[in-house]
Amino acid sequence: MILDMSTNMTSDEQFEPAITLTQAAADRIALFMGKEGGRGVHLAVRRTGCSGWAYELEIAQSSAGPDEHVFYDRGIEIIITSQALEMMAGTEIDFTQDGLVREFRFKNPKVTAECGCGESFTIQSESA
Repeated sequence: MILDMSTNMTSDEQFEPAITLTQAAADRIALFMGKEGGRGVHLAVRRTGCSGWAYELEIAQSSAGPDEHVFYDRGIEIIITSQALEMMAGTEIDFTQDGLVREFRFKNPKVTAECGCGESFTIQSESA
């Protein structure tokens, strides 16, 4: 049987996800989705802090827009803006708990520096 991928998949879905989740991150996102509803996770970046950029992660309540890409990992739909994808391709998102501190951690191979508190980051190419 030959599948017509053009009608069932966007081009992003045909490839390995550019953003991956650890099982801990997928479980945590699924927990929030169970409480809040939603279809997956939405990723973006914004200018802020002393190092330039910060990650934005929230439960996605709607489908991807025209300037967004969709990937799936560990059963979670990942919607990411084009700007964030340029800065985050190859990133693994983890969820950690250390005492009372619970947080998502981004292992981004493009990061060259982070501010002391870890709120913002700089990437290899600031062309984005």
